[in-house]
Amino acid sequence: MIYICIAIICSVIVSINLKLFKRYHTNAYQAIVFNYPTAALLCLIGFKPDFDVLPSTNEWALFALIAALLLSIFYFIGQSVAHSGIILTAIAQRLSLIIPVLAAFFLFNEHGTTLKLAGLALGFAALYASKPSGKTGLKRSDNWYPFIVFLGTGLIDILFNLLTKLPVLSFTTSLFYIFIIAALFGFASLYVQYQKGVLKFEVKAAFAGVVLGLFNFGSIYFYIKALHLESHRPSVVFSSLDIGVIFLGSLVGIALFKEKLNTLNRAGLLLALIAIVILNLPDAV
Repeated sequence: MIYICIAIICSVIVSINLKLFKRYHTNAYQAIVFNYPTAALLCLIGFKPDFDVLPSTNEWALFALIAALLLSIFYFIGQSVAHSGIILTAIAQRLSLIIPVLAAFFLFNEHGTTLKLAGLALGFAALYASKPSGKTGLKRSDNWYPFIVFLGTGLIDILFNLLTKLPVLSFTTSLFYIFIIAALFGFASLYVQYQKGVLKFEVKAAFAGVVLGLFNFGSIYFYIKALHLESHRPSVVFSSLDIGVIFLGSLVGIALFKEKLNTLNRAGLLLALIAIVILNLPDAV
């Protein structure tokens, strides 16, 4: 389980970096953009993508869609961490597995077991209980960030599922192309901002993006290594990662950043952990 432990640590360090951007007045979007060429380079070194077969037109379109979503959802994850905290953002991210389960019901005509339905119910209850404390009303943009993270991450999970079913290209090769496209989209958007006179380039944001990319890739790399090592028990890897990120993220949020949880939030944290366990049980899949 050493790989899954490293993946958990890398994931939480990504959240810590996003949290520190606000404290040290670092442009989060610039850092997120610089994260992608770093992740692409590490992907090239770590996974050694196969370039013998080029993607089809439909595959390029899928890669572009995922890249655009990754870039935008990463920004909202940063906003959610900055405004709602590491703990509630981690819960929103990890409960996003609800979205693929619902897609299996409505898009792929899978039948739901009682256990799976109970897991979904607990997951939605956890989401409700995890709304930012001390902030009420949907007119506040802060309250929307965890919800956007939940929906966006869930949609990305569905699309990543499609990547694993591509007939020729491996998942890691597809991931390299996605990182490259995300970097191109990101730098194009920075160039547009520069042309409009609203961009002030920050060297510290570029450096922060390299660090972010290192740990972002690390969370993916060691997660995939764990899946290969535990290929006969993937549900153990899924649930261990989700629970580990929420648990360690909660410790970091409380100890380092003095994040406060009200009684409802604490109930949401417990419900989220139970829902993740249930939804990853073999009988619930």
